[in-house]
Amino acid sequence: MLVVAPEALLDQPPLLDGQGRVVEPLWGVDLTAPAPPEIPPSDRILVGIGGRSPLARALDLTLVPTGTETGPDQVGVPDPAAELARLHAAAAANPQAATVLAGLLRWSGALDVPDALAAESLAYSTLLGGPEFRAWLSARGPRPLPPTVDEPVLAERDGAVLHLTLNRPERRNAYGAQVRDALVGLLEVARLDPGIERVVLRGAGPVFCAGGDLDEFGTTPDLVTAHLVRTRAGAALPMHAVRDRVEVHLHGACVGAGIEIPAYAGRIVAAPDTVLRLPEVAMGLVPGAGGTVSIPRRIGRHRTLWMALSGAPVAVDTALSWGLVDEVGPIRAADPDGARLSV
Repeated sequence: MLVVAPEALLDQPPLLDGQGRVVEPLWGVDLTAPAPPEIPPSDRILVGIGGRSPLARALDLTLVPTGTETGPDQVGVPDPAAELARLHAAAAANPQAATVLAGLLRWSGALDVPDALAAESLAYSTLLGGPEFRAWLSARGPRPLPPTVDEPVLAERDGAVLHLTLNRPERRNAYGAQVRDALVGLLEVARLDPGIERVVLRGAGPVFCAGGDLDEFGTTPDLVTAHLVRTRAGAALPMHAVRDRVEVHLHGACVGAGIEIPAYAGRIVAAPDTVLRLPEVAMGLVPGAGGTVSIPRRIGRHRTLWMALSGAPVAVDTALSWGLVDEVGPIRAADPDGARLSV
């Protein structure tokens, strides 16, 4: 693991070797050492450690002891040195995904939401064709596609309120094609009907949503189609379009898409057992359901990078303090018998 003084950032070796392989994707930066007035942009992931510095906001992330955070560019951890080692190992294991993620987060915040989603999808499609995702896919082995169901998302109209329930508890409400398409259609109903003043989204069963359906990963016929499906048929833009009317009730595991999509909502209420996680870098990918757009707009790019690179679970109290959720408290469980749409 490499930890450098800030002055070393003024003259960095190339990120890529002669074969195009990423060399040392992540550097730790010792913020206790003297620093130059400014540092040039870096191709590497730069993680500060050891204190506060005028350079801190130019870094991708700063690790500080738990309870000493002073801004959204910092993540508090029990042992910053040990956490830096874990982040270094994660970046070394999937250096292409890690560096693409860091670069995407640096500049996509300046884009409007549709353009930022397009940028995320192009990055995701690129990584789908890369060796890191292929290695993950090969290690996982072939799996059958999930069976179809009649009502992957339930809906009930109660006056001006539209209640939606992710309804694949047997698959932990995985965000597969059926759930995606049903949710997009119902959000479009809300967008077109001014009489729907509020949309409440819940998940049936023990968890809200365990993320993308892994049995569908790698099954899109080609990368261009994958990009077009994500940008033209995904739930991120419809959720963003009606965000001021949407309230999401989270519980249990909220993994990948299970927090990426809710983060667009105007209000998120989380049960005390809620745990949030972004696991995609370990699969050779970046968040691909809109999370590089929605989550940084709630908690900033630095903490988003830590979530995605570490893959670590974020407890609900931390999520509340960061602004990733708006309230922690009891939530009404989804109706186990379901309800039907009447609009």
